[in-house]
Amino acid sequence: MAIRRVLKMGDPRLRERAREVTAGELADGALRPLLADMQDTLRDYGGIGLAAPQIGEGVRVAIIEIAGGPTRYGELAPLPLTAFINPTITVLDAATAGYWEGCLSVPGLRGYVERPQHVQVDYTAVDGREQQLELQGFSATVFQHEFDHLDGTLYIDRIADTRLLAFEREYERFHFD
Repeated sequence: MAIRRVLKMGDPRLRERAREVTAGELADGALRPLLADMQDTLRDYGGIGLAAPQIGEGVRVAIIEIAGGPTRYGELAPLPLTAFINPTITVLDAATAGYWEGCLSVPGLRGYVERPQHVQVDYTAVDGREQQLELQGFSATVFQHEFDHLDGTLYIDRIADTRLLAFEREYERFHFD
C-alpha cells in the first residue's frame, strides 16, 4: 500500500494511549489498509516491530516479525509477520534481564532496559479469533517494547540508569558484545 513516516520522539502523538479496536472495525476489514501500510513501513525502515501509534494511528495494533536463529541475544524462535490487535501482557515470572534496545521512533540511540523475561500475550488476530502466546527471553522484551507504544511509553522511559543511553556509534564502540 504505502510507506508511512515513522513519528520521532517529541511528537506528542507518541505519548498518547491508543484506543481499542472495535469488533466492527475487525469485521468490516477497516484495518486492512493500515496493516498493509504498517508492513510496508516496517520493511522499509528495517525494524522487527511497529506499533500503529508510531505512524500516527492511535489504535491498539502492533505488528512483529522475528527472523529467528542465532543472534547476539541467543537463539530466537522465528515468528512470521503477525498483527496483534488489542494485546495485553501478563508477567508470568518477574525475573528480569536487560538488553540494549533501539527504536524507529528514537533513531540513532540505544538504551539498556531491564524487563521481565517470561510473559503471556493475549490478543485478537486479524480474523477476530482470540489468541495467546507465551514468550521468554529476548522475544518477551520485543513484545513489551512494541506494546509499550500503545500506552504512550518509549523505551527511554524505562532506562533505570541514564549512563546506559548511548548514540549507536558509541554503543557499537563501547558496549556491543
